[in-house]
Amino acid sequence: MDEELDQLCKQLGLHRMREIMGREMERATRTKVSYRDVVAALLREQYAWQRERSFEYRVKASRLPERLSLDTFPFEKQPGVDAAVVRQLGTLGFVPTADNVVLIGPTGVGKTGIASGLLLRALENGYRGLFMPAQDLFDELLASLADKSTRKLLNYLKAVDVLVIDEMGYLNLRPEQTNIFFRLMEERYNRKSTILTTNLEYDDWYSFLGRKEMVGALLDRLRHRCTTLRIDGPSLRQPTA
Repeated sequence: MDEELDQLCKQLGLHRMREIMGREMERATRTKVSYRDVVAALLREQYAWQRERSFEYRVKASRLPERLSLDTFPFEKQPGVDAAVVRQLGTLGFVPTADNVVLIGPTGVGKTGIASGLLLRALENGYRGLFMPAQDLFDELLASLADKSTRKLLNYLKAVDVLVIDEMGYLNLRPEQTNIFFRLMEERYNRKSTILTTNLEYDDWYSFLGRKEMVGALLDRLRHRCTTLRIDGPSLRQPTA
């Protein structure tokens, strides 16, 4: 590849095309392919490279701890999961409609695996997502009060296409933490999708979060357009012999 083409690719940020330009030009000379085929090959490689880079960026920004795929979820080992419902959720129809997903069940039954798989599928399809253990979320909400960054944090969290809140349970919470959480869920309502995993039934949220009238309003919004998946099955963390 000559210097001018090299510099043009560099200045335009066409890094993958810059890498393969010489190879493709040599191939074109050798095989006599058309100009169109050369350009198409270059653009295809550049497009694939940019998509992969964008996906990797979204995965990193999502804080996803593991790339757990729905395709490898062990449905055969977990009879408590309705595989058809999970696969339907995997089509991501709930994301553009801002519906929610709540996974309820004891520890180890696959709630986090399914939530992570749904988030990964969303990231693969160009959506922005964020995975947050519930304790981390409430800690960040509390910290935002100290440095007066609550509005900035809420603006970020309410804009995420898919927010996974993992392991909602009996945490030691201050009233100000629950107040900001109620605001977050209110601002996401009918705008963005939230996936929650918890070992608590909905009725238990009143004792967990307090403020009965606020919890009632939260549950009304959360469950308005929501798929609730209860998993009553064996732990997938049983030691193997």
